[in-house]
Amino acid sequence: MARYILKRIGLAILTVFLICLLTFFLMNAIPGGPFNSEKALSKATIQALNERYNLDKPIIVQFGLYMKNLLKGDFGVSLKTGRDIKEIIGESFPISARLGLTAVIIALVAGTIFGSVAALMRNKLPDRIIIFISTLFTAVPSFVLATFLLLIFCIKLGWFPVWSATETNYVLPVISLAMYPMAYTTRLAKTSMLDALSQDYIRTARAKGVSRWIIIFKHALRNSLLPVITYAGPEIAYIITGSMVVETVFTVGGIGSKFVNAITNRDYTMIMATTIFLASLMVVANVICDLLYKAVDPRIKYE
Repeated sequence: MARYILKRIGLAILTVFLICLLTFFLMNAIPGGPFNSEKALSKATIQALNERYNLDKPIIVQFGLYMKNLLKGDFGVSLKTGRDIKEIIGESFPISARLGLTAVIIALVAGTIFGSVAALMRNKLPDRIIIFISTLFTAVPSFVLATFLLLIFCIKLGWFPVWSATETNYVLPVISLAMYPMAYTTRLAKTSMLDALSQDYIRTARAKGVSRWIIIFKHALRNSLLPVITYAGPEIAYIITGSMVVETVFTVGGIGSKFVNAITNRDYTMIMATTIFLASLMVVANVICDLLYKAVDPRIKYE
């Protein structure tokens, strides 16, 4: 198992490096620069800024300098605000993490429960209702749901402020983030549960007179969780880092909205830092989920 863990860590590091490489060169391939939109600046000032941030050097040299600083834990400073990027991430990520963790817990727990209920009551009224609702929310993008909730509950009814740092104001962003993964998890859990219930070991347990609840919770549910865990890895990282559009709709000061603003402002260092940070979270979540397989199903062997 130690060999497998080392291999996965090595692949994770390689993946993050490739993301850094692609993001850096694709970002610099777009014509223009971060200071071109500043009409009040003279050409001499723009040239001085480019020299200050090494933007006048060849791209390969810029990449080498950036990676050298990154290995020291230095993300640099924002080209637009001059603030240390680590401070910006330190302020914005806890907001996204709080929203994301709440949403992911609701999505995975509720989705697994609803999917299991739908499988156990297949072709009955509860099954039809659950599948209808899950299909509906699977088809509705999160930004559409977020806009609808904002229009109804914030503007029309006035039940929630558009945004303020209060407990109640987390409700609508959490709902917007949780609905799609909950609907997808419901459908995934139902399919997995139906497959588990049709296996030979379930028939054997029934023939031996094992309690129906023991069969469901100890055997069927446990074995049906593997596809859910596979889906949960990238989804957890995505939700925790915050949906960029949802955060923008609700003017949440999370890392997702910072990423959107960085792209709009062509803030190269901020784009790189947020991309690397989000990609690292995604890779780590996938590695952890891969290692959780054996805890769920001891028959799995790592090679």
